[in-house]
Amino acid sequence: MGGSSLKASQMAMARFLRAPDTAPPPAGVEARRLKIYQDLVYNNIEGFISSGFPVLRSLYTDSDWHALVRAFMQQHRCRSPYFLEISQEFLQFLMQDFQPRDCDPPFMTELAHYEWVELALDVSQETLPAPAPAPVTDIAAAIPALSPLAWVLAYRFPVHHIGAGRRPETAAGPTYLAVYRDRNDRVRFMEINAASARLLELVRDNDGATVLQLLDTLAAELGMDSDAVRSFGLAQVEQFAGESVLFVTEG
Repeated sequence: MGGSSLKASQMAMARFLRAPDTAPPPAGVEARRLKIYQDLVYNNIEGFISSGFPVLRSLYTDSDWHALVRAFMQQHRCRSPYFLEISQEFLQFLMQDFQPRDCDPPFMTELAHYEWVELALDVSQETLPAPAPAPVTDIAAAIPALSPLAWVLAYRFPVHHIGAGRRPETAAGPTYLAVYRDRNDRVRFMEINAASARLLELVRDNDGATVLQLLDTLAAELGMDSDAVRSFGLAQVEQFAGESVLFVTEG
């Protein structure tokens, strides 16, 4: 078989596997074998998506869920050939290409993003810095850095509480989360307020400023008294450091 004929045959097979109900089957392949290929491809993709988004999956009937997976297979063109990145491709599909149906909850994309973050942190190859030989004695003068395994997130819906028994229909206001992997390789989350989220953003973008300097920057942004911000901020930094959300080194 020539190169052009082989490519045409492969493309026909791909079109059929994406949409077996509408695309014609490739010529010369036994129907029984086509069914095996069809089931194998679909079950693998659906299995990766279901395991990557278990809460989202629990909110759908079987028929609505499988229709969603089929829409992903038919409409989205993956940029990565790796099965491990199917979850990221599915999230991109929901955020960029998918037209919500009546059965899709309004928090669909936010919940999917949150579940994808948990998965991304779980499989990340990043490592945490080695524990300091001695605790930092002066937190205020220390230089903070965000953990490479911590994300600061903001959502319109309380995605960390959503489940089959809790499905909010309208956004309740900003929900701020620090999602991170601790030293025991457990992915955890911490609900925080807007000021703490902004503090973590300042730490994430820090280029040598001390904790006290960042807290003064935060106070100026919030239009608050520096002493008040320092008081709650130092305690918050100590908590974040204790949970491995951030790390501090002697200034």
